[in-house]
Amino acid sequence: MTMVFISGSMRIKNLDENVRFRLKHIIDSGFDVIVGDADGVDTSIQEFLFQHSYQNVTVYCTGGQPRNNVGRWTVKNIVSTASPGSRAFFTSKDLAMTQDCDFGLMVWDTKSTGTLSNAVELLQLNKKSRVYVNKEKAFIKVTTVHDLEHLVSFMSDFAYKKANDKIKLADKIDAIKHKSIELF
Repeated sequence: MTMVFISGSMRIKNLDENVRFRLKHIIDSGFDVIVGDADGVDTSIQEFLFQHSYQNVTVYCTGGQPRNNVGRWTVKNIVSTASPGSRAFFTSKDLAMTQDCDFGLMVWDTKSTGTLSNAVELLQLNKKSRVYVNKEKAFIKVTTVHDLEHLVSFMSDFAYKKANDKIKLADKIDAIKHKSIELF
């Protein structure tokens, strides 16, 4: 069964009709969905799936109990050795979801480093994702490093610098480029 990892920016509270259309396709296809427990997109995704009585959902969390589990679906708790509440603590569940999925669907505000990091991690694992750039109302497919570079072109200089400081974005892009070159 195909497993889709869906995530997004915490600042986005409402799903655009293009995202809802894509989610309906995921439901109609019967794909397994894994989603986090954060506020914002995670909770909005959960609400959409619950409203459609969708059951093929697993909520990933760290810390024992999910912050949000709208449909009372199965929970997969990821144990993290990082300080509770820290970025690294919550990143543990995101990394587990990138490992467990077949592909990703993200809803991004062009600022969230967590959402961007998920797309980067998937690409590093040679997994495809589609990132909905909310302000552009467009899906960007991320299957190559060039796609990733196109995706980050939507960021402001300030947001790019912040992402570079937080997740070493330029280094990760370089590593993916060099990995691609080594294959040939």
